[in-house]
Amino acid sequence: MKRVLVNEPVCMGCHLCEVYCQLQHSKHEDMVKAFKREPSRPIARLRIEEKEPLFFPLGCQQCEEPYCVNACLTGAITKNSDTGVITTDEEKCIGCWTCILACPFGIIRQDLLRHKSIKCDLCQGLETPTCVANCPNEALTYTTIED
Repeated sequence: MKRVLVNEPVCMGCHLCEVYCQLQHSKHEDMVKAFKREPSRPIARLRIEEKEPLFFPLGCQQCEEPYCVNACLTGAITKNSDTGVITTDEEKCIGCWTCILACPFGIIRQDLLRHKSIKCDLCQGLETPTCVANCPNEALTYTTIED
């Protein structure tokens, strides 16, 4: 299974992974349009933890035994048995936030405008997640992890 790994000492806390994640999950491909013309700013599926001198991006850990999948009341969060990727079907999500309570890493976020849970989906459809592809210091890598 492939996962995003972080090399913490290399991360400089520039937040570009968040910006490009927001752009990837917006309705527009142009950054100015995504941030200025959408009714609300897109929400990043990861966040930067800052505790000087250490910075590191925190995203879904794609757990082997995902508590969020078991906690989801509607079945909106599922784990692909082939790839191991955990995704959210936003059409099924009712915004009950039980997945947020269940996640031991505090990764799942609230989209309060649409009343939906959102989380990293490893940019399904792309060969490399956007956060990894746009990290200027190469602090993020997309690597195959052995079970």
